[in-house]
This record gives sequence, structure tokens and C-alpha cells, in this order.
Amino acid sequence: MAVETRTIAAASGDTEMLISGSEACAEALTLADIDVVTAYPIRPYDTVMQAIAKKIANGKLVAEYIVAEGEHSQFEIVKHASTVGARVFCGSSGVGWMYAMECLTVTPPLRVPMVAMVGNRALDDPGAFGVEHNDALVVRDLGWLLIWVDTAQEMLDTALLAYRIAEDRRVFLPIAISADGAFLTHSQALVQVPTKAKVDRFLPKYDRGDLQLHPDNPISVAPQANEDWVIEIRRQNNEAMSRAYTVIEEAYADFREVFGRGPENPWFEEYMTADAEVILMGMGTISLPLKVGIRNMRAQGKKVGLIRPRWFRPFPTEKMAAALSRAGAIGVIDRDYSFGSPFGSGVVANEIRAALYNADKRPPLLSFIGGLGGREVTLADVSRVADMCFAAARAGKSDLKTHWLGVRE
Repeated sequence: MAVETRTIAAASGDTEMLISGSEACAEALTLADIDVVTAYPIRPYDTVMQAIAKKIANGKLVAEYIVAEGEHSQFEIVKHASTVGARVFCGSSGVGWMYAMECLTVTPPLRVPMVAMVGNRALDDPGAFGVEHNDALVVRDLGWLLIWVDTAQEMLDTALLAYRIAEDRRVFLPIAISADGAFLTHSQALVQVPTKAKVDRFLPKYDRGDLQLHPDNPISVAPQANEDWVIEIRRQNNEAMSRAYTVIEEAYADFREVFGRGPENPWFEEYMTADAEVILMGMGTISLPLKVGIRNMRAQGKKVGLIRPRWFRPFPTEKMAAALSRAGAIGVIDRDYSFGSPFGSGVVANEIRAALYNADKRPPLLSFIGGLGGREVTLADVSRVADMCFAAARAGKSDLKTHWLGVRE
């Protein structure tokens, strides 16, 4: 349950609240004044729809709250609501996200700037409620913008940024915000909640312009195109994704000006990388054990740093390659899998390999898979990964085997 603790400062009017990542998302949606939200329960995403329902029931948000009979319908509802000019929100987890796959596929080419939250969860079978990233990563090639957050504060801020970015006419693509199930969706932390006046200054009204579906503006939605126009439509989507780089950097710059916080580098977080001989990588809340392990190793004189990717689509290829080229070796811990992929690596590791392919300096890269199904990535795991990376840095090369962490023999 959210606990409001105190006002930050009389001048700013911001409020500090003890809330979970899911509740932080609901706070952002209320401030963004969404028009339509759809709901169908699946753990751990269901905590978001519960938090939004309370906002509406308590009169803090005026919005249409539509309970669908399944995930497919809930995504279809908000997709069409967006085409007529409503600011919308939806989300799911794991196999629920999969059930909506047809809708997720058609949303980007229809240029629907939907914002969704994925409460990252393992895909069945076997049945599991714990976190994995494969659910959200499934749409990485379809035109969705994808971002991973690691704190409740980042969840609130990113939700506001997502509407600003997605609804920019240069983009008009959907955004999925990924939050690790349980580790972030259910865990509470102190969050600074801004005033509505600040949000209104930062986030303009949603305006589809001549793309709005209306009786006075008859337009085609999802026409049958086949060989006549499909490739042109695909290229238009690709150009929109390319323009998103500029829009994202502009949005973060404006966010820092209005709210007085936010990263200088929107794309990824760097932690103790300035002199790092080894850089470890991982998305989402895996950053917590990585940071603690890095501090412990720094106390022992080991120069280790962290790069935590935020934006996965669009991928910041040049900036990522430049940051990683300073390292003697790189260790990527994937909370996902890609069976049969090159080297049997996870998705992130192979993405990093691709980003480094044309770089002048390509440090040895070691691939690890861990934390699947919600299992902890321990400090012992972090130490082992770092030691292997130091050995690779000394040798100037790494083996091509992907190492699985914390697996019982």
C-alpha cells in the first residue's frame, strides 16, 4: 500500500512517497492524465491495474477503465482508442504478453503510440512467476521501442518520458517499459512524485492531427497492401525508429530542465567505469547485486565497472561501442535465453557483439546467463564473472562458451 511521507520542498511541491514500482507507474499515469486503460490480471503485472483502479475509484484519475476477457482484447481496445485520439495504457506479463502477440505485431505499423508496461515474467512451461526478459524481448524486431528500468523512481520518470517520446509525430511508435517481476513491481522504495503543473509543462496533449480516425476524417486503418506497399511501410517504420534517437535525447534534456533530475545519458547507466579494466553488463534490477559486488571488489583493489542498458530499441550502437572499448574485457549477464543462437548466448550478449563488430577496439566478451525464473544472481556469481573477465583481459581473448550461473549440477 502506498504511504505518502512528506513534501520535498515548499517551492517544488513534489511529494515523497513509499511506493512499489507498479504504484509508481500508476502515479505517472495519473499525472499524464490517460484517457483509456484496459485490464486483464496476470502476475506480476496485475499490481499496476489494481493501483490504477484505486486512483479512478478515489476520484484522482478520470479515465475509462475497461476490463477485457483476455490480453488479446485488452490490447486491441487501447490500440483502437489511440487511433481516435485517446491517450492509452495497457500491459501484461509472460504468457499474457504472448497471448496478445497478434495485436503487438500490428500496433507499430499502424503508428499507434501506445505505452505499455511489461512486468517481466518467465514464459511457461514450466510454470513460473519469476522474472525473465524473454517476454518483452519477443517484440524487439517489430517496431516497439523497448526500455528496462531498475528502480521505482526510474519507472515513474520513464512512464512520463514514454508518452512524450511515443506521441511525438516524428516517432508515433509504441513503447514497452519493462519492470522485473517482484524485484521491482512489488518492492517499495522512496519516490519523488512531481506536481501536475510540472508534468503539464513537460508533456503536451496527445494530438494525432490528420492521422486521427474520425467521421470527418475518413482514413484507412490496416489496409491490405501486399506487394504494392508493404516494403514502403516497413521502411517508413524504420525511419521513424531512426528518428527516435533524436527525440529521446531531446525528451531527456527537457525532462532534466523541468524536473531537475534525470540522467545525462538516456541510453545506459555507467557505474564506476572511468578506470574500469573489466565492465559487467546486465539489464533491469540485476544492477543491484552487480553494484554491490563491484563496490566489494573495488575495496579489494579490483577495477570493475557496470554498464546497465536502459534503451534496447532503438539500440545506441555507437555510444555503447565507444563506452565498452575502454575495457580490457566485458562480461554480459543475460536474464534471457536464445536457444540455438551464435555461441548459445543470450540476446543482450549477441547484441553487444554485433555493436562491437565494426569498432576499432573489440575487448574480449564473455557471455553469461543467470537469474532465470526469478532466481537470485548472487555476489558469488558476480565475483566469479569478474574473475573470468580479468583472466580474459590478461589473455587478450575469451572462450566462446556461454556460462550458466547458479545452475545445480
